[in-house]
Amino acid sequence: MTDQVRTGGCQCGAVRFRIHGALGRPSICHCRMCQKQFGSFFGALVTVPRDGVEWTHEEPSYFQSSVNIDRGFCARCGTPLTYRQPGGLEIAIGAFDDRSDLAPQIQVNYAARLPWVETIFDQPVHQDPDYYNRQESIISFQHPDHETADWPTKGLQL
Repeated sequence: MTDQVRTGGCQCGAVRFRIHGALGRPSICHCRMCQKQFGSFFGALVTVPRDGVEWTHEEPSYFQSSVNIDRGFCARCGTPLTYRQPGGLEIAIGAFDDRSDLAPQIQVNYAARLPWVETIFDQPVHQDPDYYNRQESIISFQHPDHETADWPTKGLQL
């Protein structure tokens, strides 16, 4: 990874971070705790520099999921954000504003993977143009993928 400054945060914008320094190894973890934290098939995380994390708005809330693991999330919108263990901190890849160069380089706890996870991208692609036209009309209240001078505490309200 590079030494550039990286930013990101939760869906509502209450928890935002800035990373100074080189990121570590991006990975996906198949353990059951990561599946539950992310509500998904696996958790995608990248290690961050020990002293390089700056919380620019609120800090995450934490749930202690095991004797030495805390999992961070936004208390307002629920976005899963961090995996904190004695060796350091990892941040959810999906929470970064720019994720384009954070492709996982390793799979962790591979034996615990769901057996069908290896074939999910072999499935047919949904091609209904009406569906995609309706998607374009959705108004998102999520924080944009960049820093903002000011963002409402509860996101945008109409």
